[in-house]
Amino acid sequence: MLVAAAALYLAGVIRLRRHGHRWPRRLTAAYLLLGLGSYAVISFGFLGAESSELRWAFTTRIALLLFVVPALVSLGRPIALARVALDPAGRSRTDRFMGSWPVRLFGNAIFATIFACAAFLVFLTPVAAILRDSPWSEWTISVLTPLVGLLMVLPIAAHSVVRTSFFITVEFLLAFVALLLDAIPGLLLRLNDAVLDHAPSLAGRVPFWFPTPLHDQHLSGDLLWFIAEVADVPVLVLLFVRWMRLDRREGKQLDELTDEQMEELTRQHLSRGH
Repeated sequence: MLVAAAALYLAGVIRLRRHGHRWPRRLTAAYLLLGLGSYAVISFGFLGAESSELRWAFTTRIALLLFVVPALVSLGRPIALARVALDPAGRSRTDRFMGSWPVRLFGNAIFATIFACAAFLVFLTPVAAILRDSPWSEWTISVLTPLVGLLMVLPIAAHSVVRTSFFITVEFLLAFVALLLDAIPGLLLRLNDAVLDHAPSLAGRVPFWFPTPLHDQHLSGDLLWFIAEVADVPVLVLLFVRWMRLDRREGKQLDELTDEQMEELTRQHLSRGH
């Protein structure tokens, strides 16, 4: 997956160069080093190697794949590269995909808040232990988690989904609510004095420096809470920037109206209200 993602991005850069255009090197470096590099470190490093034994490694890995990796990938602006590098047919397919209902569903703060909270609540159940021990879930988590995160981040970062100012305001307010909702799973893991996933004890089969199951659960709650809260900050910034741009664009459109057009628009608005 890493090789395919890197090859597609570099193919777009090379295609642009052949047509006499240059893609900024800083965006390529951000995509390869920060985006794909962070995925490699999380998946193949300590978190990936020990996620089946350590609860905090498992939950931290999923949270980073869902929030951090997609945010870093978006710094390389892959959607913008696809739109300028592809031919008209490919550009049309990209636009249709970005305008499809799954992207519209995932790419708003309302769904992201509910989805993240529901996904993290799984850590409070015995299902978490099953996911940690299953090789099939390992593959699924490694592939689907960052893809879902990209569906939530890229439409916001690329401004590809058209929203009204009212909808963006609702999204912005709900993003503040997400600061509270995303903290619930982490707090429950941290404050509970019983091991919630009921995983069998690994005593004698793990290094001596591994934490106890209860302390391991508390660590996972602390890290999950921290990552989820920090990840909400860039979303708030992006929504605020998008709201400012839309407000400025709508204000410019209103300023260009004549007095007669403005009066007619006001009359139609009042008539709809009645």
